[in-house]
Amino acid sequence: MQRDVKKKAAAYGVAAILLAVLLTSLCYRLGVQPGVEPVFSRFKTFSSYDEIKNFLKANMEQAKQFQAQYLFPFLRGGEVEILSPNIKEAPEHSTTNIQVAGVDEADIVKTDGEYLYVVSANDVYILRAYPPVNATVLSKIVLNETYGVEIYVKGDKLAVLGNYQFALTRMPYAYGGETFLKVYDISNRSNPVFKRIVSLNGTLSGSRMIGNYVYVVVNELAVRPSINETDFDVSLPKISVDNVVKEVQPTEICYVDVSDVFYYFTTVVAVNIMDDTQEPTYEPFLTGATACMYVSTSNMYLTVPNTNVWITPLGVIGEAREETLIYRVILDGEKIVCEAEGNVSGYVLNQFSMDEYNGFFRIATTRWTSNGSKNNLYILNMSLSIVGKLEGLAPGERIYSARFMGDRCYLVTFRQVDPFFVIDISNPTEPKVLGDLKIPGFSGYLHPYDENHIIGIGKQDNNVKLSLFNVTNVTAPIEAVPPYVVRGEWSDSSVLMDHKAFLFDKSKRLLAIPVSINWIEMEVDGHYYTKRFWQGAYIFNVTLNSGFVLKGNVTHQEKSADQWNSSYWVKRILYIDTLLYTISEREIKMNNLEDLVLIKEIELS
Repeated sequence: MQRDVKKKAAAYGVAAILLAVLLTSLCYRLGVQPGVEPVFSRFKTFSSYDEIKNFLKANMEQAKQFQAQYLFPFLRGGEVEILSPNIKEAPEHSTTNIQVAGVDEADIVKTDGEYLYVVSANDVYILRAYPPVNATVLSKIVLNETYGVEIYVKGDKLAVLGNYQFALTRMPYAYGGETFLKVYDISNRSNPVFKRIVSLNGTLSGSRMIGNYVYVVVNELAVRPSINETDFDVSLPKISVDNVVKEVQPTEICYVDVSDVFYYFTTVVAVNIMDDTQEPTYEPFLTGATACMYVSTSNMYLTVPNTNVWITPLGVIGEAREETLIYRVILDGEKIVCEAEGNVSGYVLNQFSMDEYNGFFRIATTRWTSNGSKNNLYILNMSLSIVGKLEGLAPGERIYSARFMGDRCYLVTFRQVDPFFVIDISNPTEPKVLGDLKIPGFSGYLHPYDENHIIGIGKQDNNVKLSLFNVTNVTAPIEAVPPYVVRGEWSDSSVLMDHKAFLFDKSKRLLAIPVSINWIEMEVDGHYYTKRFWQGAYIFNVTLNSGFVLKGNVTHQEKSADQWNSSYWVKRILYIDTLLYTISEREIKMNNLEDLVLIKEIELS
């Protein structure tokens, strides 16, 4: 029975992935062409449920034939089983690697310098972390049937976010679920007290915390068509506070008058985690599925990919438009207002491809054309009108990483070599390339070392590479020191996909990243081979004079007989005072920061 359930889950997982590709390719089928001026003059709201339904029906009419011919036959068949304070100064410690100062990002590990808060599978552990002699597990919060759990900690409050496992009783309801935010009082770390829960229908797209407020973004498919019926229902957003459900009214939903095939409700919710009596506020609007977000201390920018292509079993229909729609949402405490919208050519890589500075929004994109890929940089005002642009960078390549620092933008594109671009954006109307450097490999994550030096984490010949770029002479950037390459048949780092796994402290000359290494050893006769795998933390001293000097490494693998057991893979690295902490799902190790001598280890059940 268990094997059958796993087979069903795998089959529907594949179906969900294929459906996601279809939905993404169909998203904003009939959108407008990109231009200098904003696409839409103003936001509107609906007057009734019938109006929103008629709007959706009218604008989805052209998709009926496509759905009947390509989408619905693919989706037919089968059902999915139901899844069911003491105030004192904390010692010096690292924090989550975030993009914008003052804008915290949810993570699987947090520390306040005395305690550790760790997400492990469906549980949240609270541990006394410092001093090490007293380090121990204090409590555990069990979260059943959840996934994607992340946390925030502020003072004596713990916010836990994630998604509930959800049931799919019939297709095509493949996009659903429920997002939750739970708040706990952790004044007594040994006994967390549940205070409130806020939940929304839909899937968690992202979140940030500014001051006392956690801002949560949720996506939910707006229309649920029936395979056997011509009619459909509109799934209005629902917000539940302590199990009291409120359905968002059509008159509260902002939208832009543009035709589409598949619509999503995007809802931004603000929750004051320090005041359990304050009601959450929200801003819902009708758009495509939010793909990426950037948040400053006063604005949230949500991006929606828009293409003109339909992917079908018979091939690709239509000529790709490839643009990104942008929405600016004001964040001011409990106040949330979707104020502006615009669009640019190409698609965004991740949050580091975007930035707000001195009243302007900057965004880097890659656009795929029949003649190959091109890379662009756009500068927009607060109305999201394009005021400056730099298009056609590195034809035939795509952006692998980006970082904005004040009046400069650093871009890495890649195909065979790594062009590292230094771009001047001090004049928003006339961005220009100052210089570039071409070296083997690529950098997938860029991090400031100081105002004239940039750390790059990437790959060269299938192995992890650490670079340090010197941009003192902006017209001729160079590598300040020889790169460090993690040797193996193949090596990788989770930093390339998750910047929160990166630890850097310039004052301590400390840089640490999770690393995995594969080796293939051939026997003498050449007929057999054995494969070895290692995973753990690489810890470096890094300076401008000596570059990257490996201090050593820490692994948790010796705790498991199976070297491939991901429960013992190091996912986060941090420090408190003179101790280095490495955290996997099953274990926490404390090592001396200077010589990496093991001090203590704690097992998580």
